[in-house]
Amino acid sequence: MRAVIQRVRAAKVTVLDELVSSIGPGLCVLVGIKADDTVTDVEYLVRKILALRLFEDEGKRWQKSAKDLQLEILCISQFTLYHRLKGNKPDFSAAMKGDDAQKLYTHFLNRLKQSYDTCKIKDGKFGANMQVHIENDGPVTINLESPDRKQPDEGVDK
Repeated sequence: MRAVIQRVRAAKVTVLDELVSSIGPGLCVLVGIKADDTVTDVEYLVRKILALRLFEDEGKRWQKSAKDLQLEILCISQFTLYHRLKGNKPDFSAAMKGDDAQKLYTHFLNRLKQSYDTCKIKDGKFGANMQVHIENDGPVTINLESPDRKQPDEGVDK
């Protein structure tokens, strides 16, 4: 799984000019799900997002997390994070498809809520053409990716 995390003063998501979600200060998290991602990847990302120290404390930078400060987190599913270019055209074949991606993304949201505070976790609309309005603070943008889980070579003499 991949996440692009931005520290924001405010963020909101609209679909067809209708407000879906909005937050004040906190984090906006764009979430991409790769075809072979599992709940292990979800657990890693949830733990890292909630522990990231991107906020000041008493004038010292990088001291507090959104969770420490009880800030909101707006999550947006974004399959385009798993792209590769074929010439000048993006190819999204590495991204998990439809229903499976939605199930894993829903699990991700539920784990964030269980690990933090249900009221502080906001969401866009999975699969919709969303407009994301971000007032970046800093700007601060952090990229996270769950570790690769290499399968051991089976049947290969070492």
